[in-house]
Amino acid sequence: MKKIWISGMILSVLTLYSCDTLNTVAQTATEVLTTDGGTASAPALTNLEVISGLKEALTIGIKNGAGKASIVDGFMNNAKIKLPFPEEAIVVKDKALELGLDGQVDKFVLTMNRAAEDASSTAAPIFIDAIKNMSISDGFAILKGSDGAATQFLRDNTTAQLVTAFSPKVAESTDKVQLTKYWTPLTNTYNKTTFLTGKPKVNTDLNKYVTDKAITGLFTLVEEEEGKIRKDPVARVSDILKKVFGSLDPK
Repeated sequence: MKKIWISGMILSVLTLYSCDTLNTVAQTATEVLTTDGGTASAPALTNLEVISGLKEALTIGIKNGAGKASIVDGFMNNAKIKLPFPEEAIVVKDKALELGLDGQVDKFVLTMNRAAEDASSTAAPIFIDAIKNMSISDGFAILKGSDGAATQFLRDNTTAQLVTAFSPKVAESTDKVQLTKYWTPLTNTYNKTTFLTGKPKVNTDLNKYVTDKAITGLFTLVEEEEGKIRKDPVARVSDILKKVFGSLDPK
């Protein structure tokens, strides 16, 4: 009888402990982080709300960013993303300017940027696929992350695919805008002088250069759009964006 009584006491204690533990877990699950690192009580964001809000924010950022990049002068007239003369080939530019080939240098820079603009039109579907595969843990990490966290998620998950997609598109675009028509005479002119100067010839991979710069510029624009949604309530154009990103605003 004594053993039964003791067993009953142990079972009661374990039951009470389990209930307290479950209540603690449930309370923790409904708490949300505040901007000062503390916690605030419910209403907390649900997993579905976080994922929905972030997917919408990224979709908006992609459409706006890619849209700006792919229009005429989207790269050329934006100092933040404009493709400059390849740094490793500056000696070619300097020699061309010395020989009075200013017009060809300018045309070359213009056609590089036209190729980047043209290639950027292929980016959106690749970004959208990455968004569809976003996990709940990805979503909360992005929401609580620093500025640019959503763009970094895209950068980590799409760069390889973008390079694969952009490379043939850039090659096609450079052919369409006749980039090599302006590049070849410039490099040929310079490379002829290396016989006398002893300097190495320039053989820049233009397709790789334009591809890398175009992708970097694209992410720059997407990050700008993400920043607007994170910091500017006016940019939160739907209820879900207001709720999810409003949770990050200082209280």
